Amino acid sequence: MKQFDYDFKSEGVEEPPGEYSAYKDFTTLACWKDAREVKLFFNKEIIPQLPREAKYNIENQIRNAFISITANIAEGYGRFHYREGIQFYRVARGSLFELKDHLISCRDLNYINEDIYQKGIELIEKAKISLNGYINYVQQKIK
Repeated sequence: MKQFDYDFKSEGVEEPPGEYSAYKDFTTLACWKDAREVKLFFNKEIIPQLPREAKYNIENQIRNAFISITANIAEGYGRFHYREGIQFYRVARGSLFELKDHLISCRDLNYINEDIYQKGIELIEKAKISLNGYINYVQQKIK
C-alpha cells in the first residue's frame, strides 16, 4: 500500500505526534472487527429466522443496534480527543447489550434454536470483552 502524498500539515490539520498511520484506522481495531462479526451474524443467522409478524418490530430494532455498534466505534475513532471517543465507544457497548437482549428475546419467543443462540452469545461476549479492553486502553491514554 502506498503512503499518502498529501501534506495534512499544510492545511492546518495535524495528527498527534506518532499517532497517524496511513495503514491504520478503525477497521484495524480488534473491537471493530469483533463487532462486525456480530453484525454479520445477526444479518445472516437471526433476521432470516424471524417470522413475518416480527419483521417490522424486532427486526428494525436489531438492525439499528448492530449498525450502531460498528458505526459508533468508527465515529469514536475519528474524534480528535480521547474523551470524546470514549463516549462513542460506550454508546457502542450499550448497543451491544441491547443486541444481547434482542437475542434472548428471539430465543424466548422460539424464533431461533439453542445452537444459534449460543453462537450469538459467544460472538457478543467476544465483542464485549474486546470493546471493554479498548475503552480501558483509551482511558489509559488520557492519563
